[in-house]
Amino acid sequence: MKSFRNGKFGIFVTGTDTGVGKTAVVASLVSRFRAGGVDAVPMKPVQTGCRLAQGRPVAPDLAFCLKAAGLKPGRRDMVDMAPYRFSPACSPHLAAKEVGVRISLPVIECAFRRLSRTHEVVVVEGAGGVIVPLNDRQTMLDLMIRLRLPVLLVARPGLGTLNHALLSLQALHGAGLTVLGVILNQATPGRWGRIEEDNVRTIERLGGVKVLECVRYGETL
Repeated sequence: MKSFRNGKFGIFVTGTDTGVGKTAVVASLVSRFRAGGVDAVPMKPVQTGCRLAQGRPVAPDLAFCLKAAGLKPGRRDMVDMAPYRFSPACSPHLAAKEVGVRISLPVIECAFRRLSRTHEVVVVEGAGGVIVPLNDRQTMLDLMIRLRLPVLLVARPGLGTLNHALLSLQALHGAGLTVLGVILNQATPGRWGRIEEDNVRTIERLGGVKVLECVRYGETL
């Protein structure tokens, strides 16, 4: 893993599903890096469900992260931080198809490289899960392979997460990616009991990774 002090370091935050708390994790990571004196910025390569503001699509996940970190990037950085923005709230491949665009991995990689040349750390947030399609042939996993960043997997802590988390880890390991660990994020209200505690142990044992943190509902990373 390269030192972030050479301007070439990044982290890819993916999830087992949509709505598991990837954006909150990215916002927390960027904010903590910056609080420690590291020039970190967020990137959301593909954003669906954008709203229009002054005729331009606004990426809500990116906007949340920028606000949390107190960042006001310039126009070039803003474009590179979210190169693909779509209004339809659906899978990236379908949103792109509906507006007549094909998502290109080289375009995303070039945007990432520009950001990495001017910032110490780029924290990239995926869309949906690991195998969500980006176009008719490529998935989010293909983008991770292309960027070759260490990966953080965000998952729900409760019932049903074992299948989602272990399948996601299997895909990440099978692609030869470095998995930093798993963050179990309780994105909705609920109790934390024996199922959640056992899920931590089971994911570590069968997934071959550490559960780095368990974030209860209402807590921050």
